[in-house]
Amino acid sequence: MGDNWQEEWQPLVDAVGRDFGDGTVAWGADAVELGTVRRFAEPLELGSALHYDPQVARAHGFPDVIAPYTAAMSFSVPAMWRPGEPTLYDDPVPDAQPTRSPINNQDMPLGPRTTGFFATDISIEFVRPAVVGERVGRRGNKLVSCVPKQTSMGRGAFLTWESELVADSGEVIARVRTGTYAYNPHRS
Repeated sequence: MGDNWQEEWQPLVDAVGRDFGDGTVAWGADAVELGTVRRFAEPLELGSALHYDPQVARAHGFPDVIAPYTAAMSFSVPAMWRPGEPTLYDDPVPDAQPTRSPINNQDMPLGPRTTGFFATDISIEFVRPAVVGERVGRRGNKLVSCVPKQTSMGRGAFLTWESELVADSGEVIARVRTGTYAYNPHRS
């Protein structure tokens, strides 16, 4: 990025309001599993029987054990790495970014290419919990805002995106708004 680095973001600024998703669902790596729900709830000491006892969950109107609402995002993330694939971290420098990730902006069709990326904030409107046995995925990728900005990290843009988490039944589980900063680090 040269002196006109902010102008390079203009196509993305102009695209605010556009959904970059194609309507398909990017499914999480695994279905919601009882053991995974337990491992999520255990360190938080979430003792509600809704998260471990199918009879209690059914008595409260759920078809099976439910995951804590805050676990929904975890179940929607595709696999980062699979056996036989190259390593995710091929650069030994501190703060190296993964070579690929389902949650960064590598597939962004507009705006400049960036090498740094992190989430800044997230808000979630939960509709219902994920249930053991369901697959959870993310649908949609609507750009809500794009604000180019130079920070102490580098030059880039703060982006806000909206999407939905859906179950394999097609039901919406949650509506998600995520803030990110995509940038090119300052050269040392």
